[in-house]
Amino acid sequence: MLVSLAFAATVLERWFDRRRPQDLAWATSLGLFAAGAAALWWGASTGWSEGSFRAFYAFGAVLNVPILALGTVYLLASRRTADRIAVATMLACAFAAGVVMAAPLAGSPHGATEMFAADELPQGSEVFGAGPRVAAALASSVGALVVIVGSLWSMMRLGRIGGPAARRGATGNGLIVAGALVLSGGGLLNSVLDEMTGFAVSLLVGISLIFAGALTATESRSAAGSRPVTPPT
Repeated sequence: MLVSLAFAATVLERWFDRRRPQDLAWATSLGLFAAGAAALWWGASTGWSEGSFRAFYAFGAVLNVPILALGTVYLLASRRTADRIAVATMLACAFAAGVVMAAPLAGSPHGATEMFAADELPQGSEVFGAGPRVAAALASSVGALVVIVGSLWSMMRLGRIGGPAARRGATGNGLIVAGALVLSGGGLLNSVLDEMTGFAVSLLVGISLIFAGALTATESRSAAGSRPVTPPT
C-alpha cells in the first residue's frame, strides 16, 4: 500500500506539472491499487467481513487494472481514440463496481458474514456468483494484456533504436512486464506460503518491479529528451 501510494504521488505530481492524461490515469489506478491493498490489510488484521472483501474485490480485482491500461492507451493511440476508450472504460468500470457491491454472497442471500474465515484469504469463487467473477476476470485480463503488450512493443522499439537511453528505457519496460506478470500470477505463491501472505508478497513484489521500471524508463526519457514511448506503470 505504501509503495503504491508513493508511486501514485510521484505520478500525480507529474500530472500537475504537465497535465498529460496518461499521468492522471496512472495516478488514479495506483490510488485504487493502494485502496485494494488497504482493504487486504483491513481483512488480514481485523478478520474478513463482507465489507472488507467487497472493497478488496472492487478496488483490487475490478477497477485498478483497466484504469492502469488507459495510460497505455493514451500513449499508443490518438487522443480522440483514447478519449472514446476512456469513456467506455469508465462506464464499464462503474457498472462492474456496482455489480460487485450489490451482488449477493454465494449461498448467503441475507449477506451473512459467517462464511468468512478470519485468518484465510477469501476466494471469489466461494463468495460470489458468476457476475462479479466475470467482471473481475474481464477487467484484469484485458487490462493486463493492454499493459503487457504495450510495454513489450515499447521495449522492442527502444531495442531497435539502440543507445544507452534506449537501453534503459527497454530495461524499464522489461521490469514493467515482469511486475505485471507477478501481479497477474500472485496465486502461484499459494503453494509455498499461506494464501493471504502469498498474495500480499506478490502484490509487494509486483508493484515494486513496476515502480522500478517506471523510474528507469523515466530516467531514460529525461536523458533522451524525447516524447515518452513507455508507460510509467
